[in-house]
Amino acid sequence: MSGHSKWATIKHKKAATDAKRGRMFTRIIKEITIAARSGGDPDGNPRLRSAVLAAKAASMPSDNIKKAIMRGTGEIEGGQIEEVMFEGYGPGGAAVLVNVATDNRNRTVSELRHVFSKNGGNMSEQGSVGWMFERKSQIYVDSEKAGEDRLMDVALEAGGDDLRQEGDRWEILAPPEAHEAVLKALEAAGVPVEEASIGMVPKNLIKLEGKSAAGMLKLQDALEEHDDVQNVYSNFDIDEKELEALEH
Repeated sequence: MSGHSKWATIKHKKAATDAKRGRMFTRIIKEITIAARSGGDPDGNPRLRSAVLAAKAASMPSDNIKKAIMRGTGEIEGGQIEEVMFEGYGPGGAAVLVNVATDNRNRTVSELRHVFSKNGGNMSEQGSVGWMFERKSQIYVDSEKAGEDRLMDVALEAGGDDLRQEGDRWEILAPPEAHEAVLKALEAAGVPVEEASIGMVPKNLIKLEGKSAAGMLKLQDALEEHDDVQNVYSNFDIDEKELEALEH
C-alpha cells in the first residue's frame, strides 16, 4: 500500500479552529450543493450522503443542509458553482492538488497563483502532478470506538483495502466504487463514522526537512485559508518530531 503524508492528521487538528471561524460550514455547504446536482436523495447519491454526514458531524442545522440540497437540484436559486482541480508544486518539490469550488474561475486562478508564488511554490499545467495521486475512499473512525481487528474484518469484507492509524483515528482506505458499501457495513456493525469522503491519496511520499518543511506548512495554511478551496492534497512527509516543533 502507498505511503501516507501527515496532511490528514494536520487537517484534523485544525478542524476545531476552522469550525469556530465558520469556514467548515461554507465548505460543506458548497460540497452538498455540488453533490446534489447528481440527485437530491442521499440514499441514492453516495457523494451527497458523505457531505450530509460531514454536515451533521459539524452540527450544521438541518435547514442549512436542506437549502444547500435544494440549490444543487435547482429547486431554489443559487450562484453557479464550478468544481475545478488545480495542480502545482510546493517548497522542496512536493506535489500539490487543490480542489476548488468557485463562481468565478478566472479570479480564483489568479488568486491561487499568487498564493503559490508568495509561499515558495508554483502552479503548473493540468496533469503535471495528478498522476502522482489516486482517488480513494477515505473513512475515519475514532480509535476508541472500534478495535483494529473488528474494523479490519468489517472494512475488508465490504471491499476496503487498507486500514491505518492516523493520530487518534483509524483511516479506512477503499476504491471509490466501494465507498458506499464500506459505509453501510460500518453502519450495520454499529461503528460510528467521524468523516468520510473520496479524496486523492499520494502514491509515494517526498520527505521534507528544515526550510522546505516549514515553507510547505505555510503554503498549506495559505491555501486552506482561501474561501474557494475545498480540499488540498499533497505528497509531502515530515518527521513527527520536526512537525511538532514547527507547529509550536
